[in-house]
Amino acid sequence: MTETLSDAEKSAPPKRRYAPLAANENREDYSLRFAAHSFRKWSPFVVATTALGGIAYLADFAIGASIVLSYGFTSGVLAILAAAVVIFVTGVPIAAACAKSGVDMDLLTRGAGFGYFGSTLTSLVYASFTVIFFSLEGSIMGQAFELALGIPLPIGYLLATLIVLPFALYGMGAVAKMQTWTQPLWIAGLVLPFVVVLVREPGRFAEFTHFGGTEGAGAGFSAIGFGFGMGVALSLIGQIGEQADYLRFMPEKTAENKRAWWAAVLAAGPGWVILGAAKQIGGALLAFLALGVVGKTHALEPIAPYLEAVKPALGPVALTFAALFVVVSQIKINTTNAYSGSLSFANFFSRVLHRHPGRVWYVLVNCGIALALMEFGAFGFLNKILGFYSNVAIAWIGAVCADLVIAKPLGLSPRHIEFKRAYLHKINPVGFGSMVVASAVSIVAYFGAFGPFLAAFSPLLALVIAIVGVPTLAVATRGKYYLARPNTVLTPGADLRATHTCSVCGDPYELPDVADCAKQDGPICSLCCTLDSTCHDVCRTAGPVALGLPSIRTT
Repeated sequence: MTETLSDAEKSAPPKRRYAPLAANENREDYSLRFAAHSFRKWSPFVVATTALGGIAYLADFAIGASIVLSYGFTSGVLAILAAAVVIFVTGVPIAAACAKSGVDMDLLTRGAGFGYFGSTLTSLVYASFTVIFFSLEGSIMGQAFELALGIPLPIGYLLATLIVLPFALYGMGAVAKMQTWTQPLWIAGLVLPFVVVLVREPGRFAEFTHFGGTEGAGAGFSAIGFGFGMGVALSLIGQIGEQADYLRFMPEKTAENKRAWWAAVLAAGPGWVILGAAKQIGGALLAFLALGVVGKTHALEPIAPYLEAVKPALGPVALTFAALFVVVSQIKINTTNAYSGSLSFANFFSRVLHRHPGRVWYVLVNCGIALALMEFGAFGFLNKILGFYSNVAIAWIGAVCADLVIAKPLGLSPRHIEFKRAYLHKINPVGFGSMVVASAVSIVAYFGAFGPFLAAFSPLLALVIAIVGVPTLAVATRGKYYLARPNTVLTPGADLRATHTCSVCGDPYELPDVADCAKQDGPICSLCCTLDSTCHDVCRTAGPVALGLPSIRTT
């Protein structure tokens, strides 16, 4: 029997058809939207293990060595520890919010005081973080290829880029397996050099505490050296975004899993910095021990100090083991850099171009830019790059944290994280304005406009301005720029797992990912809402649309 279409069906606009890569959630990983409860099939332990696998980077070794060699043991180590405290404290509310709400760092930023287009700036800030650290980590892997196999650095950089693509392209499922399988080897490799030094030369640890650096800083405390060192270490504050990209897959917190849930969130969220700070100090120690053998330049390259430390224990296989450890470490972290970078680039371009070809294409964008930085020798400007970058990154994180910790509890902003275009103003001056002002003032300070002391402590200046600016602007604007209109889909007591079928793409999505669309006169998913270039935000003036009762997803 031939089926006929009704007049309504004939006149209905064609359904949106996403590109095959964008439509495949096994690769896409809900990259631009709320992570559905039905997709969060991993236990808190698996999510935490996957997130912590991303901190295998050896740039920590290079960063710690650079700080201590420049500013001496006392100022350098105190700077590393102080930065770790700041990173941990600001990371707790961000990690908890992403895990609870099922959103990544970009979506969180939208609803935490930046607005729909205001967070495009932070998408680029976050993307630059992943690109910078991909290039630094890839440079370290290229150095390992050169030392162990004699491969020229330019070719080694290319190999270091290509080797991570298979993991980053396939999303959370492949990343989780890779991180779990490689964890035992990585832990063994991380601990080995320090065990060897402790057994063979325990007195060197005491010598290290009197190290005055290689640039005449001296072993005593220097406030200026402490400030500059902390600024370099604080460049890692953006790492919480990469942790959050995995924490959004945490299962729903229940009475039964409450302890495991919080343990996983704290360990895999802000907890990364505990091991990170230890690695920075450990990297400085190995650089100090190898300084007389390999020289300052190679002491800053993690592979050379690592090799010198394990050589007495491993003998002829030391080089092979050291190279293997470096390669495994870099695959683990650069998979995360490429994965998180693809999310931030996709978020940026989807809003600017109203197109989304799929997250995996932005993996290639991220890796391509990072490869170019490697070939241009970004590793040689480590301190300058990170010192400058930290001023912008900490202003962003400080503004988001202030909204979560101050504005929301005080009722100055909505309690929930609203990330959908249909309900947001384009720019929220509370978070966006605070970040811009804090970044501008701290960058001017960094270049010496306010004297050497504030130049050294410019990242902390950015943090203070951002944290004070958010509640101040929230009060001044009466919070009216947080929501363009009320969300009538997420009613109190609604079942968050219930679904509406998007009237544009025809797929069902859970309530947190759905808006009421005046143009479609029905429900629309957050991504279709983002990609619409013809509606001109009519929903903000047309009023709410009744969607009827949602269906209940049973899987």
